[in-house]
Amino acid sequence: MTRLAPLTRHPRRTLATLATVLVAVGVTVASGADFTAASANPANTFSAGTLSMYDSAANSAILTASNLKPGGTPAVGTVDIANTGSLAGTFSLTRGTPVDSDTTNPLSAKLNVTVTDCGVYAGATAPTCGDGDDTTVYTGTLAQMGTAGHAVASLGSFAGGAKHRYQFGVGLDQTADNNYQGDSSTVTFTWNAA
Repeated sequence: MTRLAPLTRHPRRTLATLATVLVAVGVTVASGADFTAASANPANTFSAGTLSMYDSAANSAILTASNLKPGGTPAVGTVDIANTGSLAGTFSLTRGTPVDSDTTNPLSAKLNVTVTDCGVYAGATAPTCGDGDDTTVYTGTLAQMGTAGHAVASLGSFAGGAKHRYQFGVGLDQTADNNYQGDSSTVTFTWNAA
């Protein structure tokens, strides 16, 4: 006689016994008590910072120089560039393609340009250009000032709210001869932030 013989002789008793065992196991498992706790952190908010720029001469010329003479005193103009955003940004200056009235003797090749960073400031009191604390950003001719659309000068990182004053000086080179009389050159300068 095998061990399973009594179970197979009374199948109803066997099923009843198995059902009772299963119910007991289920009650044991379901009756386990656990401690629980929960804590919520509501209203998690995320926002992107901003990078924006202020140009005190936006949509106008920084300087217009007329009646330049070879080796004469350079004309000067200033512009204030500020990071009005909340994020720091790397600023640079690019120039467009000079438009010369005389393409045979382009005046842009004889215009000596100096761009100076007069310093960073806050509020309404701008730094004085030429006080010895200036940094030369570019010096050379307008024609040599880099390829159109590419950075002429990297101006470094501006923190959010930082403002710089720049001075542009333009003079006619002393080697300019009679071929340049009455000529003109126009160019666009663009300030960039990334």
